[in-house]
Amino acid sequence: MSDTHASGLTHFDTKGDAHMVDVSSKPSTARVASAACHISMTHETFDIIAQGRAKKGDVLSVARLAGIMGAKKTSDLIPLCHPLAISKVTVDLTLDPDLPGVQILATVKTTGQTGVEMEALTAASTAALTVYDMAKAVDRAMQIGGLRVILKEGGKSGRYEAE
Repeated sequence: MSDTHASGLTHFDTKGDAHMVDVSSKPSTARVASAACHISMTHETFDIIAQGRAKKGDVLSVARLAGIMGAKKTSDLIPLCHPLAISKVTVDLTLDPDLPGVQILATVKTTGQTGVEMEALTAASTAALTVYDMAKAVDRAMQIGGLRVILKEGGKSGRYEAE
């Protein structure tokens, strides 16, 4: 049975039923993906985070760790996502006074038979959610946005880089 439905979507079989894609015949290759998002907030909240005055602790350090943990748990959260042996996760959180807020960039690496785009997206979004959780006491109106894959390398489809 083919791993591609007539629609071109790989997570549906020829009958249209959802299934996990069989990657067993694919060669293992080096894979990397990066995803980005941001969280915007009031100037007051930005200053609290930038100055390390959040009551729950170091917001950016905790969010970085949460993002790494999120990448490692992706297959537990996304039903048809393969569990992967991740070799590297980086989550960079950059204070951006022009938002004001935090820019988040997550990069995930592995050598395997399927890509790590979902892991990168999960890392970035988990980091953003953690910033929200740690600062919601002073700013419930924070907004998370712009979540997207910005780089994907490896595998049959090759390189993708967002404009």
